[in-house]
Amino acid sequence: MPKVVVNDAVNVTVTLRHSNNHNDIEAYARNAVLTLTRVFPGMISCHVILDHQKNDFEKNKLAEITVHVPQNVLVAKEACTAYELAIDSCVEALSRQLQKYKEKLQ
Repeated sequence: MPKVVVNDAVNVTVTLRHSNNHNDIEAYARNAVLTLTRVFPGMISCHVILDHQKNDFEKNKLAEITVHVPQNVLVAKEACTAYELAIDSCVEALSRQLQKYKEKLQ
């Protein structure tokens, strides 16, 4: 069941697939995504999907972050050994994408 938190007009939805009750990971994902508002404060909403793959033993934690900005949708996906590493990699990629998007608008 996705949990939605509205903070400063940014909807953050966190969905955990194939696992349950990871409140620490959800809070970590929310805080990581909210740091993107420093790069681009005009974000509309954000959806974080965390998944666990059973067939891969090394990089089995998947993170996918979708950011909705005016007239565009930005997506980053990453597979790592831990959810935190995957989330951080996605946030770094989205930070670069948002910076390029911001430069295009100017």
